[in-house]
Amino acid sequence: MIVKRKNGYYVLSERTRKNLGGSYRTRKEAAKRLRQVEFFKRKGKK
Repeated sequence: MIVKRKNGYYVLSERTRKNLGGSYRTRKEAAKRLRQVEFFKRKGKK
């Protein structure tokens, strides 16, 4: 999930609310990071 705070946008875990990236100046940058997190979450290990 993407959350707006006073220093910018942050990417947080849906369940644990753990910070997965931030602070980003724009929501678009935060969305890009969220896509990266989702990609590697689903990719798994070899």
